[in-house]
Amino acid sequence: MTHNKIKIAGLFFGLCGLLTTWGQAQEKPNIVFILADDMGWPDLSCYGNKYNETPVIDQLASEGIKFTDFYAATPVCSSTRSTIQTGQYSGRTGITDFIPGHWRPFEKLIVPEIDHHLKDGVKTPGDVLAAAGYATGYFGKWHLGNDKAHQPNQHGYQVTERELGKAFAKWRPTKDRGPKKIDSLTDAGIWFIEQNKDKPFFLTVSHYAVHIPLEAREATIAKYEKKEKPSVGVNNPRYAAMTEDLDSSVGRILDKLKELNLEKDTIVVFASDNGGLGKIYTGVGEVVSSNTPLRDEKGTLYEGGIRSPLIVRWPGVVKPGTVSHEPTTTADLLPTFSEMTGAKLPAQAIDGSSLVGILKKPDTSIKRDAIYFHYPHYHHSIPGGAIRAGDWKLVEFFGDEGLELYNLKDDIGEKNNLASKYPEKVAKLQMQLAQWRKDVGARMPTVNPKADPKRAAEWWNRKKNEPLDVEAMRKRYESKRVK
Repeated sequence: MTHNKIKIAGLFFGLCGLLTTWGQAQEKPNIVFILADDMGWPDLSCYGNKYNETPVIDQLASEGIKFTDFYAATPVCSSTRSTIQTGQYSGRTGITDFIPGHWRPFEKLIVPEIDHHLKDGVKTPGDVLAAAGYATGYFGKWHLGNDKAHQPNQHGYQVTERELGKAFAKWRPTKDRGPKKIDSLTDAGIWFIEQNKDKPFFLTVSHYAVHIPLEAREATIAKYEKKEKPSVGVNNPRYAAMTEDLDSSVGRILDKLKELNLEKDTIVVFASDNGGLGKIYTGVGEVVSSNTPLRDEKGTLYEGGIRSPLIVRWPGVVKPGTVSHEPTTTADLLPTFSEMTGAKLPAQAIDGSSLVGILKKPDTSIKRDAIYFHYPHYHHSIPGGAIRAGDWKLVEFFGDEGLELYNLKDDIGEKNNLASKYPEKVAKLQMQLAQWRKDVGARMPTVNPKADPKRAAEWWNRKKNEPLDVEAMRKRYESKRVK
């Protein structure tokens, strides 16, 4: 064989080897799922924020796909997290509020009981991917069960903060957790990646940021205190600083993937568990952020309470810098993770749909009639439900409190209630929403025989069976500065 023929043959077999390696990487790609807590849809620069600086996540969006119409299935943490872990709507999981939930004993309605942990036997992404041969790790906020029997290590996640052990403590000798534990959780994630770099892994880093109380580094806060504020929005320096500190932590994980040559073989998913918080539900305390141009905040079924950021980077599959306007929801994540990895879906009801088709072709539509929301609890609003079908959104408040209809294409801020103008559309969507609640077995509030309009606004402590100490709550959620 001549030298040129040998060279061509070598190039051919080398190319075949690369294609084989790429094929294997695509068959079992790693996944890093980063979940923020209470991060609003407009909090990131790439979603239009003019004050907060999030260069790392902005870069992630430019290298992947940004979803403009992604929804937390509920406006609070535990219930949305139950949808992420099961692929089911919260009406089906039985966790329809945060655990343990609020209590207003003299309100017009008695809110339904909630489950305080995931149902026994239900499978999570941890279970699904572990069964497919993945190393699975979960670090950070869980909020789906307080006892040892209902922690992430009992739901398919092989390594959690409980399992890090002495080797990790030696690797990370400092006891400094950083603001909102951002540093320690990020270190745990980096450690997990290093330990599993030679096999497929699924890592979840579930942050406590940007939930109140606000915590950020002194230097970052000082930067924003000196920065000129835009004329609109709350633009809270401590909130902006905490958001940037979180952004920097994402950068550390991405740097580690690049350092270990895992960048091309790893899908990175960034999301939030509900909309942003304006002020604590008691109404006493500092204003934290604003969801403008969206209406309202966490704890409501308006867009500010449920529309959240979602960004996915999948090298070789997602075209960089793409955008999807398809309505999607947190219940879609489990089936998405399953299809990404070729893992088998669990034998349980799955309400969500895989987003892989959209990731490959951003203008793809999911074949479903609507997405649904169920929040039968008092929070920043009153008990209700909602449905989004195409551009139309119906909000139904329980207890005969009314119906509101919006066209989100024309009115993202939900300023113009069109219910009286389109009664047939209202009737159709209300019937569809009621049928969905019946199908998933959603629990509903009941009439309160002890209702007292004069005391209806009182918040009570469930554990102590006494009125909530509002001033103590205010002090508990005061902002903090960290060196």
